[in-house]
Amino acid sequence: MADRPVFSIVVPAYNEELVVGEAYGRLKGTMDAMGEPYEIVFVNDGSRDLTCPIIESICAGDPNVRLIDLSRNFGHQIAITAGMDKARGDAVVVIDCDLQDPPGVIPLMAGKWREGYDVVYGKRIKRKGEGFLKRLTSKAFYRLMRRMTEVDIPVDVGDFRLIDRKVCEAMGTVRERSRYIRGLISWVGFRQTFVEFERDARFAGETKYPFRKMVKLALNGITSFSYKPLKIATYFGTLLSFAGFAYLLVVLYQRLFTDSVIQGWASILIVNLLFNGITLILLGIIGEYIGRIHDEVKGRPLYVIMKETNMGDG
Repeated sequence: MADRPVFSIVVPAYNEELVVGEAYGRLKGTMDAMGEPYEIVFVNDGSRDLTCPIIESICAGDPNVRLIDLSRNFGHQIAITAGMDKARGDAVVVIDCDLQDPPGVIPLMAGKWREGYDVVYGKRIKRKGEGFLKRLTSKAFYRLMRRMTEVDIPVDVGDFRLIDRKVCEAMGTVRERSRYIRGLISWVGFRQTFVEFERDARFAGETKYPFRKMVKLALNGITSFSYKPLKIATYFGTLLSFAGFAYLLVVLYQRLFTDSVIQGWASILIVNLLFNGITLILLGIIGEYIGRIHDEVKGRPLYVIMKETNMGDG
C-alpha cells in the first residue's frame, strides 16, 4: 500500500463464511466513495469454516485488504484488540462482520471526527431482527452498567465506533485480559460524541453472542469497571451477621426468661439454607474478581497470531 491510510476498518470475523464476501463488498463501496486512502483489516478469530480462505482470496485481489489470522478463537474483544494494534490509519473504525452495523454510517462518523471529536460511536435507535427478550436484556444490561460503574459508558451502544489515532495508541497501553472495549474507550477519555442509526438484522448465519457469551461480557464489563459487587458482598455479610446476633439474643431470652419450648427445626433449616446460599453467591462474586487477578498476573499475551497477509508497511 503506497499511501498511509487515513482510515483503518477493523473487522473481527468468526465463522462468517456466509457474510464476509458481502461485508467486504459493502465496506469497499463505502470507502471507495469517500475517496481517501484506507485499509480493511480482517481479524480471523480462529474460524472453523471457510472464513479465512475467503479473506485470503480477497487479499490476493485487493492490496487495501489485510488479514490477521489468530492461532485460535480468543474471543470478540481480543480480536478487536488485535486489529487495533495492527491498524495504521489516522482514524480506526471497528465494525462487526455480520452487517448489522451498516457501513454507510462510517462517512457520518468521519464527518464528526473532522469536526474535532476523538471518538464517534454509533448509537442504536432501532434494532431490527432481534426478539423482545434480546432487546429487553440488552436494555437492562446497559442501564445496569451505567449505575454500577463510575465510568460514563453510553447506553444502547456497541463496539461500532470510530476512534482517533491517539485514542488507539492509548488503548494499546491498556493490556488487561478481561476486556470490555466500549468501557475501556470511555475510560481513556478524550472528546466523544455519537451518531444515531438503525441496526439491521444479521445478513446471514447465526449470532456469535448467545446468552452465555452475553453473560460473560456483562461480567467482564461489571468486574472491570466496578467494585460495587464487592461492596454488596460486604453489606450482605454485615446484614447476615446482625441478623444472626439478633436471633441469638432471642434464643437466649426464651431460654433464660420464659418457659416456652423452642420449636421450629424446619424453619431453622430453611433459614440456614437461605443464609448458606447467599454466602455461596457472595463467595462466587469474590471468586470472579480473584479469578481475573489470577489471569492478569500470569502475564500471557492477549493473543497469538498464526499468520498475516498484506501486512507489509508498503
